[in-house]
Amino acid sequence: MIRDGFEHRVIEATATDVRLARMEFDGAGEWLTALGQELSEPLAAEVWVFDEDLAQVLLVHHRWRGWVPPGGRVEPGETPREGARRELFEETGVEVELLPEPAAATVRSYRPGWPATLGLSFVAVVDAAAPLVAESGQPAAWTSLNEEWASYFPEDASRIRRYARWLREASGGS
Repeated sequence: MIRDGFEHRVIEATATDVRLARMEFDGAGEWLTALGQELSEPLAAEVWVFDEDLAQVLLVHHRWRGWVPPGGRVEPGETPREGARRELFEETGVEVELLPEPAAATVRSYRPGWPATLGLSFVAVVDAAAPLVAESGQPAAWTSLNEEWASYFPEDASRIRRYARWLREASGGS
């Protein structure tokens, strides 16, 4: 491990995922480039989980962030993709392969007073009938993309909807 930072393979995987992300917000690519090989914690990853009809998204209710996609801090030694899969499983019991291309890269603070964090949003499509095993104190639920939901990051709903529309069109749906 790099002193006070991430392993080289994690830095490379992060840079690749930021480049591959379908959407970029808050100057994420520029922010990462400015850090170069000095990337250090925190690093975050989440999963935008859609049902097979791309009509619903799986959200978890965080105690003060409201309804958000499953995700959290990338642990030392994990790539963002590995962290996203782990967080998804821990928070919902869902274990799936993620789509190859991340949906989004962003830079934000996850709590007032916390440092800026690079976040990557990965994507999975699953059967909404699959059983959910929510993390204690953090319920998980399918939410229609036509509904509004209360979140610490209100812009996320429109970003998730936009990605679902793109994914539907890319897969030949209407």
